[in-house]
Amino acid sequence: MPATSLKNFFRLTTLRDIGLFLLTLAAFLWLVLRGAEQMGYTWHWQRIPGYLFTLDEDGFSAGPLLQGLGLTLVITSISMLCAGLIGLATALLRLSSSPIGRQLARIYLEISRNTPLLVQIFCFYFIVAPILDIGRMSTAVLALSLFEGAYASEIFRAGIQSIHRGQWEASHSLGLTRWQGYRHVILPQAIRKIMPPLTSQAISLIKDSALVSTIAVYELTMQGRAIIADTYLTFEIWTVVAAIYLVLTLAVSAVAGILKQRLQGVG
Repeated sequence: MPATSLKNFFRLTTLRDIGLFLLTLAAFLWLVLRGAEQMGYTWHWQRIPGYLFTLDEDGFSAGPLLQGLGLTLVITSISMLCAGLIGLATALLRLSSSPIGRQLARIYLEISRNTPLLVQIFCFYFIVAPILDIGRMSTAVLALSLFEGAYASEIFRAGIQSIHRGQWEASHSLGLTRWQGYRHVILPQAIRKIMPPLTSQAISLIKDSALVSTIAVYELTMQGRAIIADTYLTFEIWTVVAAIYLVLTLAVSAVAGILKQRLQGVG
């Protein structure tokens, strides 16, 4: 297929996808409005900006939803970093020559991946947190990091194992140790391959962070629940909260796409 025809094909495909997305969004909005009409619900969108921010003589002030968003960003950022480190360490343990290390990593993976995150949060909050004397924020980060780290470890392991054996032989021929080979040869190549699944895992982490509201961490979801309890603006608040999460996940996907292009350019 000629280059011009290929560009036209992708352009038409993109336009079609955008059109389908807009049609789906319009259908969803129609269903919401229709349902609200059937229930006799009265919309109060004019009250929503006050829960996002206020502008007065003192300047800009973040409302409860933006305050919750800030805490969500803090929790997810720390948890992403910790989950990445835990995942990489677990993957290296599973690929190590130590049978004890491999078994410990496997036990951790089986427990984390085969029990619900909500149950893990409750276990950490009611059992681990009192023992370690840590607060709700630290408990939330710990639970999310360990849960997401288990999935990240399998992504790292698959990426490392996808590197051709010849790369290991080349690193050995250069006199590099096993850990130097990981650092300078294997991991830089594996990162390019695991970026898409890691992005998906990061998006899952952002959405899973809403579960920490069950232990009264006042992140975005908990702030939304508190506002609804006071105002009964159920549809409006949850719509805004969902839109904020959508913007966050789309931003993560965009940043990951840019990083992927740069890594491919470096390679």
